[in-house]
Amino acid sequence: MDGAGAGGAYVARTAEEVFRDLRGRRAGMIKALTEDVDKFFKLCDPEKENLCLYGYPNETWEVTLPAEEVPPEIPEPALGINFARDGMNEKDWLALVAVHSDSWLLSVAFYFGARFGFDKENRRRLFNMINNLPTIYEVVTGIAKKQSKEKTPNSSSKSNKPSMKVVSATAPLSRAEPRAKAKVPVPKDEEESGEDEGDDEEEEHDNTLCGTCGTNDGKDEFWICCDNCEKWYHGKCVKITPARAEHIKHYRCPECTNGGSNSNKRVKT
Repeated sequence: MDGAGAGGAYVARTAEEVFRDLRGRRAGMIKALTEDVDKFFKLCDPEKENLCLYGYPNETWEVTLPAEEVPPEIPEPALGINFARDGMNEKDWLALVAVHSDSWLLSVAFYFGARFGFDKENRRRLFNMINNLPTIYEVVTGIAKKQSKEKTPNSSSKSNKPSMKVVSATAPLSRAEPRAKAKVPVPKDEEESGEDEGDDEEEEHDNTLCGTCGTNDGKDEFWICCDNCEKWYHGKCVKITPARAEHIKHYRCPECTNGGSNSNKRVKT
């Protein structure tokens, strides 16, 4: 196969197009190392010359000799993958090919980025899209599947959700509680009942009053909770903006900051 074939007829111009190109090549290489592994193993005959594994944008793959032209049209994959086939455990050999394949995909993607003049923002966007995909190595070794299983129970576990003291400036207070700090410990028997808990939270926020102005108006506005007295405040009432709140680790309301006693402070239920 020549260099033009290695590059394919695909012409990329944007970060999204380069990512689609990478995703197609990645799919082809994963197929070679998983579904078509028997065929791939046979093609990588150590008695043959230096062989490379190519992935193409149309999600196909090929084991063939490297491009003859110098320099090649696009970066070339690892050379001579066939020579180590019989000298290693098959799983280890496939993992090694997978690592080199990941490296090749990145080099091709950022070659296109340089070729098409990507600026810092486009390079960042391209890398983030790539980084959201499991690597070929993770897929071939089963790490990706294991990580997916580990994330599933955590995503539904209440105990693993981080508490947040800042409520979104755009979301109504009654709908922002899953990301807000809980005001009252929930008994275990109530915790088991999802519907009852949801109703209680809805009612709780309907009764939440701003510690400064004493109203619950502006539920669509930005609210913030004092880490000391647990009272909620309109951001505008305590002169705290969402941007400023992002840099506050532990917020204390003006009354707590001025040394006011907290003995008579109660939590709204």
